[in-house]
Amino acid sequence: MLNVIRDLMRPPAGMAFDFSQPAGEAALAPPDGISWRVFANPVSLFVGGVTAVLLELAEPSVRSGVWDHSSFERDPGTRLRRTGFAAMMTVYGPRSAAEQLIARVVRVHGHVEGTTPDGVAYRANDPRLLDWVHATAGFGFTEAYHHYVQSLSAAEKDVAFAETEASAVLYGATGAPRSWAAWEALLAKTAPGLEGSDILADFMRIMAEAPILPAPMRWLQRLLVRAAVQITPEPVRSLPQLRGRGLRFGEAALVRALARAAALLPLHDAPPAQAARRLATFDRKK
Repeated sequence: MLNVIRDLMRPPAGMAFDFSQPAGEAALAPPDGISWRVFANPVSLFVGGVTAVLLELAEPSVRSGVWDHSSFERDPGTRLRRTGFAAMMTVYGPRSAAEQLIARVVRVHGHVEGTTPDGVAYRANDPRLLDWVHATAGFGFTEAYHHYVQSLSAAEKDVAFAETEASAVLYGATGAPRSWAAWEALLAKTAPGLEGSDILADFMRIMAEAPILPAPMRWLQRLLVRAAVQITPEPVRSLPQLRGRGLRFGEAALVRALARAAALLPLHDAPPAQAARRLATFDRKK
């Protein structure tokens, strides 16, 4: 079961990458930091990613950009894998490869623009929207790890956000939070404009039904989605599309058990293990 979830960490078809090369090249995130721990757990990675999307879809301009210009509605599994691969690259990938990937994403986003149903113009590379997207990702992954894998101190949560600075700047999110307090301030500032929508309801339906995990594991997929709703902050968690959709009695303990068991799984050729070998190989040559 956990091996099935671990497979979500692997790059999607056509995006295979050897994180073990070139020997010694540093990543954007430090190997002894918080991010390397957080992104190595497939359970909290899945949960945190869903939480981030819930927050993104509550922001009208981000929602329109995501839903109108991506393959999520048609192929959520591939879209999640591609997004997860990009996140892995910014944490574990050699800096040169991470910079190249981010540059490609920025170029693609340069063509993403439109108008929300309420008539508000948006563009994907708007720094305000980029700040929100990066903030929600930082919150989602960190909070999922904190809540279901291992408690993080206030200082460690600050470090987790600070470690995203290098990738955030490359994406153009120059105002993304660099600390937990800055995240809370951005959430408070953004909260009045967050709203529910039919798209948010569609997302919840897709995440419950789409073949992201094999059919026998679909119950686990729905459990992890509920775990994501559970840690989504207000005012989003109380939106009509999410109200009452969090964990049921006793399920939090089950998710924690799964996440902590996943932390004990050998990573083999997953990006964290490959990246560790890349730096260890360099150290042995010194």
